[in-house]
Amino acid sequence: MKTIILGSLYLLLAGLLGCAYASGGDAQNQDLLIVDENYTSPVNQSALVQAMAGEPSEELTAAEREDLLYMAEEEKLAGDVYSAINEMWNLRVFDNIIRAERTHEAAVKALLARYSLSDPAKGQGEFSNETLQGLYYDLVSRGNRSLEDALRVGAAVEEIDILDLNESMSRTGREDILLVYANLRQGSENHLRAFVNNLERHGSEYSPQYLSWEAYDYIMNQLQ
Repeated sequence: MKTIILGSLYLLLAGLLGCAYASGGDAQNQDLLIVDENYTSPVNQSALVQAMAGEPSEELTAAEREDLLYMAEEEKLAGDVYSAINEMWNLRVFDNIIRAERTHEAAVKALLARYSLSDPAKGQGEFSNETLQGLYYDLVSRGNRSLEDALRVGAAVEEIDILDLNESMSRTGREDILLVYANLRQGSENHLRAFVNNLERHGSEYSPQYLSWEAYDYIMNQLQ
């Protein structure tokens, strides 16, 4: 079982940022931008193997346990919201990011299995956490108003995810959990840039909805 869990987590992490660039298409359907082509380099693979080398030696703290369960549903929230919104708008940027979010969700689930935590996931659009359930309804409602609102909802989800990951990372020192969270955060930063870039292609300006301007500018300028 240990080998299966570690192998699954290794493969999932290796694919977290593995979305491809799309070719051609009109401005509406330009794909998200992807960075960190060296993610699967030997150095990062080595860090992953080292972090996954042993069985968990200690029980999780209450904060670590709650954060993992919350993050499992928060990653699911992103994919579920984008899926619901995209039924109306059919944008390639959502198609690509939905696939990435399912990989993110699976990576957190691998950690749940590693630490013998029950998966809180329910069906599409259903959440054990009441706060996330309410957020799902609100985000889908907002995202269905217009194409611009849909992209702004996508950006909002990624901003929230970045902030929550930062907080969760501050509450653990476990290398395996930190490695997963760090890569989830990088994925969310990629997705945020993608949504903002799509908004700008449609002639809309964007201001951060949850991040500070300083944090937002830092993320947006990483590729420039």
